[in-house]
Amino acid sequence: MVQVKRPSTTVGLVIAVVAAASFGTSGAFLKPLLESGWSPAAAVTFRALIGAVVLLPFTIVALRGRWAALWHARWRVLLMALIGVAATQLVYITAISLVPVSTAILIEYMAPLLLVAFAWARSRRVPKAVVLVGSGVALVGLVLVVGPNGHGGINIAGLIFACLGAVGCAVYYVIAAKPSEGLPPVALAGSGLVLGGLALGVVGLTGLVPFRMHFGTVDIFGGGAPWWVPLVLVGVIGTGLAYAASITASEVLGSRLSSFMGLLEVVFAALYAWLLLGEDLTIPQLIGGILILGGIALVRAEKVDVPIEPVPQPIAVATGSIK
Repeated sequence: MVQVKRPSTTVGLVIAVVAAASFGTSGAFLKPLLESGWSPAAAVTFRALIGAVVLLPFTIVALRGRWAALWHARWRVLLMALIGVAATQLVYITAISLVPVSTAILIEYMAPLLLVAFAWARSRRVPKAVVLVGSGVALVGLVLVVGPNGHGGINIAGLIFACLGAVGCAVYYVIAAKPSEGLPPVALAGSGLVLGGLALGVVGLTGLVPFRMHFGTVDIFGGGAPWWVPLVLVGVIGTGLAYAASITASEVLGSRLSSFMGLLEVVFAALYAWLLLGEDLTIPQLIGGILILGGIALVRAEKVDVPIEPVPQPIAVATGSIK
């Protein structure tokens, strides 16, 4: 019997950066589709299903001889699919249709603060000062990067959906950080995307949300390209790779630290919008990115974390390998 060692925190941080960088491509790749006539629900449904197809062979290889692990983790997979993939994306899509995108993003990325507050309430122990300061610094950085504006009136329904998105995002990190129990991260990501994509498709096809597609040329990379180019890119990079890396990092780092690392997605999204879409990258955004990094460093500085989920333990297996 060989014990499988968990990757080091440093490795987890590197994987989390890869996840944030991958997730951050979504806006730059999806925006041309939305501008060409695709509805958000249709775009994210195809995004999830393409990501699922990309991860399918890796999922099959990872589960070879261990299909029982998928059944044992069925509730975790179902929660990942319905909340981590479908519900969170759906309420966010609804939010951005009612309030400015910057406002919706700012509210959704309050998820790390929700996790800090939840751990505080559950443990009844005040987080260490370094965590509170780090949370505040990261929040200021987030505001600077997103740059919310005051255009348009306040839409209460939009704010509610954005808040639901924040809750869904927080729940996603908790689910992702749960002990694997023999289920490889890529298998959780792949199966979650399959079920989540199907759920989104059902919601869209029933007419609960607009479901429109446009099979023409889209403007991307400074020129025209077939509609499937940004879909494939966001499916492979911004979905398949992103979810697999994010779940892997969450299992290593825990929900709280991985959620703060997730704030880097906003920084990468601004960078990609500058590089690929020609959007301005302002000095406040650069300062905000630095502050987010500083906030993450402060949260990481707390060596003893109060977990809000069971701490994963090394798993003994005869093969000596899980991932």
